[in-house]
Amino acid sequence: MAQFGQIGAMTTDDASSLAPVGLGPFDEEVYRALLTCVDATPAALAEQLGQPENRVDRACGRLRALGLVIRMSGRRRRYTAVDPEAALDALVRERTGELDQVRGSALALSSMFHAARRQAGDGSTIELLNGPEEQGRWFVRLQHQVRSEMMVLDRPPYVLAAVNPVEPVRLDSGVHWRAIYAPEALEIPGAMDEIDDLTRRGEQGRVLPGLPLKLAIADRRIALLPLSMEVGHAQGLVIRESTLLDALVELFEVYWARATPLASPSAPGLTREAGDAAGEVPDEDRQLVQLLAAGLTDNAIARQLGLSTRTMRRRTRRLFDQLQATNRFQAGIQAARRGWW
Repeated sequence: MAQFGQIGAMTTDDASSLAPVGLGPFDEEVYRALLTCVDATPAALAEQLGQPENRVDRACGRLRALGLVIRMSGRRRRYTAVDPEAALDALVRERTGELDQVRGSALALSSMFHAARRQAGDGSTIELLNGPEEQGRWFVRLQHQVRSEMMVLDRPPYVLAAVNPVEPVRLDSGVHWRAIYAPEALEIPGAMDEIDDLTRRGEQGRVLPGLPLKLAIADRRIALLPLSMEVGHAQGLVIRESTLLDALVELFEVYWARATPLASPSAPGLTREAGDAAGEVPDEDRQLVQLLAAGLTDNAIARQLGLSTRTMRRRTRRLFDQLQATNRFQAGIQAARRGWW
């Protein structure tokens, strides 16, 4: 990862899970079962799943409330699934609205701090930093001080060099490192090579288009928050344990839930579904679908892979056919289901 803005990667949780849009594991199991048939009663689904009928019935009610299934007419309760592409897209938009509310709260809290004069010194809750040198020194300090967990939001532009010698050492010492990157961060030359290296060392990373700010939080007890994206007017805040720090931790978790997992084929701990021929998939194809899901532009992906844009698009069309996908999001989901990462 860059000095307060470097590149990293992650292993991934189950990328095909619908938990980020509000489904619990059992409700998702019922939903997937219902997708395999035109319609079904709770009793039929219960028999298929080997679960009590009343439990399945309650799950159908929750799925109906989320707009994923509809109840058919008639005295007997019978349900049919709504087209998943439309229904899940609606849930994604709803979660995006929730995320915007959290973002608005964070901005409102930030304005409160701007209105107050901060006292300098390590003992204060808020410390104002002036200039890129101060921010750079504090970011290195956070990395040296962190004991168990580092949480980072990363996006260009950067005030320091893109090589960070501290993070690999901290990863090797056992620090749990999660980072969320803007797609622009992955377009930096050499980014994907660094992703491979940091992933092998244990970093987890995700990518989120439109990431609006930078942030680093060490052990959930101290944070570094740049106040501007203009390198020439770089100011930042060091924030210690407070309600503001709690809000920033919550903001990170919301972004984490919305971000796309970013993983390398060489990442440790990655498993593939039994019976899939993922081991026969060329690494170049895995990397291509990973970059597509991450939101990089066609030109940026072509540069990363050393291809012409025309060749990259031809390979993308072939991958879409292979994965039975019509867009990048679907390609990423299908690749994850097949255990490509």
